[in-house]
Amino acid sequence: MRAASLAVAVGCWVWGALASGAVPAPSPAPVRVEASATYDALQRLVRIREVSLSPDGTRVAWVESVPGSAEAARLQVRELAHPERAPVRVTASKDGAPCAEGSLSWSPDGRQLAFLSTAGEGRAKQLYVADASGAGGPARRLTTVKGVLAAPKWSPDGKSVGLLVIEGAEDALGPRGPAARETGVVQASPPVKRFAVVTVEDARLRLVSPAALFIHEYAWSPDGARVAVTASKPPGDANWWSARVYAVEAGSGETSLLHTPRWQVAEPAWGPDGRQLAFIEGLMSDEGNTGGDVLVVSVPERLAAKVRFGEKAELPAKVPPARNVTEGLKATATDLFWPTAERLVFVAQAQGEAALMAVAPRGGDVTTLWKGPEHVTVSLGKDGVTSAVVRDSITQAPELWTGRVGAWKQVTRLNADVRVTVGDVRSVTWTSDGHAVQGWLVLPVPDASGRKAPMVTVVHGGPAAGVLAGFNPQTALFVARGYAVFMPNPRGSYGQGEAFVQANRRDFGFGDFNDVLAGLDAVLASAPVDPARQGITGWSYGGFLTMWAVTRTQRFQAAVAGAGIANWQSYYGTNHIDSWMLPYFGASVYDEPEVYTRSSPINGVKQVKAPTLVLHGERDLEVPASQGYEFHKALKTLGVKTQLVIYADEGHSLRKPEHQKDRLLRTLDWFDANLPAGTESKPKVRAPAR
Repeated sequence: MRAASLAVAVGCWVWGALASGAVPAPSPAPVRVEASATYDALQRLVRIREVSLSPDGTRVAWVESVPGSAEAARLQVRELAHPERAPVRVTASKDGAPCAEGSLSWSPDGRQLAFLSTAGEGRAKQLYVADASGAGGPARRLTTVKGVLAAPKWSPDGKSVGLLVIEGAEDALGPRGPAARETGVVQASPPVKRFAVVTVEDARLRLVSPAALFIHEYAWSPDGARVAVTASKPPGDANWWSARVYAVEAGSGETSLLHTPRWQVAEPAWGPDGRQLAFIEGLMSDEGNTGGDVLVVSVPERLAAKVRFGEKAELPAKVPPARNVTEGLKATATDLFWPTAERLVFVAQAQGEAALMAVAPRGGDVTTLWKGPEHVTVSLGKDGVTSAVVRDSITQAPELWTGRVGAWKQVTRLNADVRVTVGDVRSVTWTSDGHAVQGWLVLPVPDASGRKAPMVTVVHGGPAAGVLAGFNPQTALFVARGYAVFMPNPRGSYGQGEAFVQANRRDFGFGDFNDVLAGLDAVLASAPVDPARQGITGWSYGGFLTMWAVTRTQRFQAAVAGAGIANWQSYYGTNHIDSWMLPYFGASVYDEPEVYTRSSPINGVKQVKAPTLVLHGERDLEVPASQGYEFHKALKTLGVKTQLVIYADEGHSLRKPEHQKDRLLRTLDWFDANLPAGTESKPKVRAPAR
């Protein structure tokens, strides 16, 4: 196999290398020297973790990684009128030593930055404010909270900063982080994340929102009198799927219900007049992985009906129904802005591409402002036109760009010498059960012998998510090793509208897997790929579909299932976020067990022939490691080649760099060993998924 020139933003959006530990990684499987060396080279890539444009569009701030450090990051500011000048570092570190800094928020006048930093004593992040206008001066610490802080946002008058606070907690990794060990009598005492206000002048912190409400997101109203929040009853990690939209008065903490969604809600954004609120609502399988339609609700000037918490049930509030302003759109909104009274602007996934779109608050035609085969992170200016974006693609490493939407100019060249060399990148489309489906195919540089390449199908997690043509470490390393990589967006994925996202409800493993197989047929019919050397892999929901695939067909000769669900019935009772399943299955496992049984790979395990590697985090609360044990034990008992790797002290996302590396290289080695070079053959007859 011909090697390729590579680089990847490891940890940028696939993993977050945020923790380290004394427990060693599992002994790695034998790997080729060039793969390990390539991976080590990729770790030196500079990653742009967030970007924020000042309100007047004259300055841009971003957070970039420090190569060689899992946690440290630099906060940089650049004057856009003087591109020849080097960026200025803003930091709370007194001696300039590396520390973890981020969560940027500009003051309304664009002169100060609020941010979180671990520069003080201990590892806890605290709130700091620094001059970013060029006047200089040290950053000033505003908090000494014993707990966890998140999401600083300046109030509209510039006199205070909003925060989300969990008092007393040492860490808040969320459901993706490693679960706390429970021994003795297990009792639920969930932490509560509250909205708080810190006055800049005297650094006084005041908790505002009710103690019985877990705040997930918030947005200041234009006059600063209240905040709109998405919130649920504690525990927040488990109840996010039933979150509602509320208004919390900034002075009194009085709380009013604004919207009870049918599905999930995120991204509250006020209209400029403070009389309307927009948000994204849709079927979402993971907090933070937003996708849906854009809805708008009117907010009365006086909200008479207040919500009471505690032993009594919430009192209903009379609010106007929300209106869907993107209904029927063949795209999925993911990030939302309301810069001017005349239009809402949102980032979207559209048929596998990233896009910026606009729509009037009353609805009507949706305008596409820009669309391309990339991954983008967007910060939009107050005019709704000027923006700062982090752009990356399969062959281009992330860089920062600014300017009018779609006419951006490059600001950074942090990774100018980084490229991914591939044979071809294709957007593949096909029809499955009447659905139009899309996916991405990345081909390696052709082999000198002219022989067709082996291929790995990579199924994304979620299932409510979507594959964009962005920089990806796994794809890069596979292509470097000579594999073609196929990344389908089957039904249940973002990118083709809310009806498509909901098309796999009560149908896990059937319709969506039909889409994967039909996509595989389309690739084999049009690309130089060897049908006799086919692998499949995925993590989380992708791990489930990998387990499902080897129980339903013999078309894959090797598989790697990461954090997969083998048995939906046992999974329901052992995971810590089972409320996500109710919108998908329509009922609990106790009411309709047959729906869960029908989609469980364990019930077809006697059909498995493909060598299957099973990977899992030891303390995964989203998908407990028992699921990996269950599938592995069945395969071993039945004489199928298998291996189980449990990563010590890891949750649903692997955070330790040594484990991330082991996962990637072990996966590559598994496919190398089980998809060996051989005589090309015709594809096997496709087994029906139903």
